[in-house]
Amino acid sequence: MAKPQFDRADAGAMLDDRGYRGPLVRNQNPALLFEKGVRERITDSYYWKEQCFGLNAATLCDRAADLKFLGGTTGITGKPTPFLCLAFKMLQLVPDREIILEYLNFREDDDEAEEADASKEQDLNAAGKLGNFKYLRCLAAFYIRLAWEPVDIYKTLEPLLTDYRKIKRRLKDAFTLTHVDQFIDDLLTKDRICGTSLWKLPSRANLEDLDMLDPRESPLEGEVDELDEHMDQRSDGSAPSYASTSYDSRSRSRSRSRSRSTSYDSRDRGEPIRSPSRTRHGSQSSSEIRR
Repeated sequence: MAKPQFDRADAGAMLDDRGYRGPLVRNQNPALLFEKGVRERITDSYYWKEQCFGLNAATLCDRAADLKFLGGTTGITGKPTPFLCLAFKMLQLVPDREIILEYLNFREDDDEAEEADASKEQDLNAAGKLGNFKYLRCLAAFYIRLAWEPVDIYKTLEPLLTDYRKIKRRLKDAFTLTHVDQFIDDLLTKDRICGTSLWKLPSRANLEDLDMLDPRESPLEGEVDELDEHMDQRSDGSAPSYASTSYDSRSRSRSRSRSRSTSYDSRDRGEPIRSPSRTRHGSQSSSEIRR
């Protein structure tokens, strides 16, 4: 009977770098996408040992549906949030692309039956496609930012910028209120989020120059163009009148200031201030007396 070889590492053990031969993410062990300190805190946490044990792609969806907030590490000791633990579990499972897309566009069974014939190329935020589990969508978006290629990241996450639902985000020592589109924008623009250092994502302009991406059409582009045209028409039509009005007001203010200054000078000298009508009447009466 052959003796067990205890010196060999388990090929399926994700946290063992000596003999890992499982599915790779970006040509490396998926666990290495998280920093070593974060990995150790996750594997030592109570939530990982109890709630993440034995999860698969289906049961992980149930755990993500129960999330109440998202975040990275909290407190002085850097305790990982359930959101971060589930993200690390997804790196361990490495779900298929179709499963991740279903996480993004998760709906109830009734909604799926009604929209079974709808095209999947439509906007993910069209009517009836938002779903009720917004934290599941954020979890899938976070995994996509970690594991997918740059072109796929932009094509998949940019449609989510029209999701304006409110979400709670856990900071080091407090909670804050944000939105799904803000979280997606942070994933596309920042290099560190939720206590995790993300790999450097190439800018969209560089990918457009390489003809790997088409120019993005913003949903606000039409409104911005109309606003610019309105401002141009308004400036062309009202600029002269505004200038003349300002010039008249300035001239009036100057004349008033001059009249006030002359009245103050006469008061300081002790001379009485007489109206023009009175002075004329007085001069006429004195001339008549002389005659």
